[in-house]
Amino acid sequence: MSFVLLIAGLVLWTGAHYFKRLMPEKRAAMGDMGKGVVAAAIAIALVLMILGYRGAEFISVWYPPAIFTHVNNALMLLALWVYGSSAAKGAKAWPAYRTRHPQLLGVKIWAFAHLLVNGDLASILLFGSILGWAVGSVILINKAEPDWTAPEKAGTKTTIRLAVITVVLYVLIAGIHAWLGVSPFGA
Repeated sequence: MSFVLLIAGLVLWTGAHYFKRLMPEKRAAMGDMGKGVVAAAIAIALVLMILGYRGAEFISVWYPPAIFTHVNNALMLLALWVYGSSAAKGAKAWPAYRTRHPQLLGVKIWAFAHLLVNGDLASILLFGSILGWAVGSVILINKAEPDWTAPEKAGTKTTIRLAVITVVLYVLIAGIHAWLGVSPFGA
């Protein structure tokens, strides 16, 4: 049953996010109410994915080498930095002034990093699907909106602020993982 919940959550997550891109007329016809429907679908999808993932039977597919834990941790710092690089108004920090989709790039790095350290079926389904969703999102957005103008490069203050936020989030996320009984730093 847990795998059913996980897969249902992933399908709902993808469908809710792709709705605007694949059915723009239907989404537009819903007006502001459509935002609430999509937000509710995404929230339900998250609950289904969490319940499904946490309850899934451990079915080993491969055994990641221990060194991948360190690679994952470095990639997680990078993922948080990349995701957050677009948060500032106006000028953006690296790589947001060089790449069109820094948030989706951050999600792709996050998913890939987790695929490196989790060799069980539920993890491969979850993180592999989220990686696929992010890749598909970039393709759909670029197809719908082919023109892009890179923002200006942010100054030192924005970069320092992003560094502090990245480290604080990294520590919080590592603490949450430890609280849930998953050591992000290995045994």
